[in-house]
Amino acid sequence: MTREPRLWAVVGATGTGKSALSLDLAERLAAAGRPAEIVNADAMQLYRGMDIGTAKLPVAERRGIPHHLFDALEPGEEAAVAWYQPVAREAVEGIRARGADAILVGGSGLYVSSVVYDFAFPPRDDALRVSLEAELAEGGVDPLLARLKSLAPETAEAVDTRNPRRVVRALEVAMLGGDARVTLPEEPALWCAETRIVGVHCERATLVERLDRRVEQMWADGLLDEVRGLIPNGLEQGRTASRAIGYAQALAELRGDATRAQAVAETQALTRRYARRQVSWFKRYPDISWVDGPAAGALDLA
Repeated sequence: MTREPRLWAVVGATGTGKSALSLDLAERLAAAGRPAEIVNADAMQLYRGMDIGTAKLPVAERRGIPHHLFDALEPGEEAAVAWYQPVAREAVEGIRARGADAILVGGSGLYVSSVVYDFAFPPRDDALRVSLEAELAEGGVDPLLARLKSLAPETAEAVDTRNPRRVVRALEVAMLGGDARVTLPEEPALWCAETRIVGVHCERATLVERLDRRVEQMWADGLLDEVRGLIPNGLEQGRTASRAIGYAQALAELRGDATRAQAVAETQALTRRYARRQVSWFKRYPDISWVDGPAAGALDLA
């Protein structure tokens, strides 16, 4: 009996080979008579023109497989998971309505979880946030943090006070009566019943070496030129894009605030740290099937 179109999630740390596995999986599914399309779940690959620093797969290397939500935003726009969730789910529903499997691929944990699992995000009020940001610009973060402590002391204790944006967002949510601490539920329910989650694993020592080499290659491949070309498109003003690992360091080098060696070394260190956080996030997923590297042949397609 023919099964319903499935949602696959290919997840794992950066540099483990998720893109290659997703392509191999799509081809295996097609060979079995089940067409498949790929949906991006990497927050930085949402940005148009941010290619080298995000290791975005070039169109010519996508093997003719439809890809969705790559190059969906300009660098000056803000990527937010609350925006991403409905857009990505709409893409998945469209793929499944065409009778194809959807393959969600990426390492942005909260973005993946927002699609795979059934949970809602804290409330938003754009006008309130604009007001709070104006207060931040005028009086700094301390008065906002004091208000947050009075409304939601546990959130105030957990929020990253070095990031004023997060304090503003947490206070916005608290003032709207919500909880800003979005985490994976203890027993998460799947959004789509027909879901398979595949984690791509790589030994730590091998991954560290691979990531360090990849960062060096980013600079060799022209990351500085890419960043220089994105500045007129709002990269420096973009709240999310300007802080992306690699791009923030390249901007610092272009401004003369860091040497090439410093920019590369900082990017390597931050990338290794990010990879550790990704592994910790995805290890919490129940019923995840781990494979070593791009080993789509080891997956049961039934």
